[in-house]
Amino acid sequence: MFSSRKSLPSMDAVSFDASLLRKLNQLGPRYTSYPTADRFSEDFGSDDYLQAVANRRDMGARHALSLYMHIPFCETICYYCACNKVASKSLGKAALYLTYLKREISMQAELFQGMNQVEQLHFGGGTPTFLTDLQMTDLLAHLHRNFQFAPDGQGEYSIEVDPRTVTPKRIVTLRRQGFNRLSLGVQDFDPVVQKAVNRVQPEEDTLRIIDAARYAGFRSVSIDLIYGLPKQNVISMAQTLSKVIAAAPDRIAVFSYAHMPHIFKPQRRIADVDLPTPEAKIDMLFLCIKRLTDAGYVYIGMDHFAKPDDDLAIAQRQGRLHRNFQGYSTHAEADLVSCGVSAISAVGASYSQNEKTLDAYYQRLDQHALPIVRGAKLSMDDLLRRLIIQRLMCNFELSLASIEIAYPIKFSEYFSTELTQLELLAADGLLKLDDEWITVTMRGRLLIRNICMVFDRYLALAQSPLRYSKTI
Repeated sequence: MFSSRKSLPSMDAVSFDASLLRKLNQLGPRYTSYPTADRFSEDFGSDDYLQAVANRRDMGARHALSLYMHIPFCETICYYCACNKVASKSLGKAALYLTYLKREISMQAELFQGMNQVEQLHFGGGTPTFLTDLQMTDLLAHLHRNFQFAPDGQGEYSIEVDPRTVTPKRIVTLRRQGFNRLSLGVQDFDPVVQKAVNRVQPEEDTLRIIDAARYAGFRSVSIDLIYGLPKQNVISMAQTLSKVIAAAPDRIAVFSYAHMPHIFKPQRRIADVDLPTPEAKIDMLFLCIKRLTDAGYVYIGMDHFAKPDDDLAIAQRQGRLHRNFQGYSTHAEADLVSCGVSAISAVGASYSQNEKTLDAYYQRLDQHALPIVRGAKLSMDDLLRRLIIQRLMCNFELSLASIEIAYPIKFSEYFSTELTQLELLAADGLLKLDDEWITVTMRGRLLIRNICMVFDRYLALAQSPLRYSKTI
């Protein structure tokens, strides 16, 4: 097996070179997929998706499934948000949406009949807890009627929660409904920053929900933070980190805020003058990595941290880590079936995305058709490059022999241009190259997106590079 030749070194040795980060900080994909979503085509439709499922069945595929449910509703809009969401306080809108969502779930379940064992379920949004207890119970019952779910101890069943919209009692109910992992949006504990992004969330509310999750028996609690928000600085970030470390969540995601008001309308309410400078953002990133690794968290990669005994850290040590549209994942072999407006599925050698507006989503389902609006069929070259990017993003090393065994190529010839580009990055100390391995150094881990971009053949064809965020 060539996936890993050694255990990953301790991430407290991450090398931080501010001048190098400034030099190489550029627009680039986050590689939750390859090809990236901006490469999807409207030439891909429902028939192509049906063929992808049929191909999996013909191959005798019996891998477990990963399900994603998109609940787009939020009571209020956070100004930084780049998600597909609908601001509403009307439960009637959710009731109508659930009628259609359940219809799509039934259609997908019929396609996967006989190979529908689910080991991973994630509810995202929006705010999934916008749904009432009764609505959530009804939706989960519908899922269980249509799919087979692995036992609680084996499956990973997670939900994103806004601590402002739930009570400790609701958290206990979510556990009883079958969720065993909880993800909490925090972003920043500083009241000034919270006001600037229209997300006022008292610290005690968040801590109360974390305590409730532990009382209820959730297997894992994750916290999301963002650096680079308006009014944020190193001092406020340090104070937030101290509070997060004291709360001791199992996983922490620290995302870089990407200010793209030309794409995301809510961000137009954020004044450029209130944003920290690029230098301050780099200082905050360094602070996050140092404080969290000093506190004993493993730096998984990019923006994810986990306790050493968390499943995510264990999967990385064992070479089983995977990256998908929800970030890093422990279920590498699972086909991802996503339901709901704008949701993206990854089945076999294909990606497919649903309609992005509620009206269009409803119209497709009223026509008894899957609500797929675009996607991609992956060529052999796409699959090859996807594998390389996955291994570099997750393992920070690549065995060239493993690629030559899996695909009919000679690596040095097929990727001769890419190897020349990698040599330039090696000269900057980001990686080491030899005849058998590409090994990302501790200095290069912070710039793993830059390294993976070398293997992205679509970047030269990109017509809208401004849709990407900065790599740092």
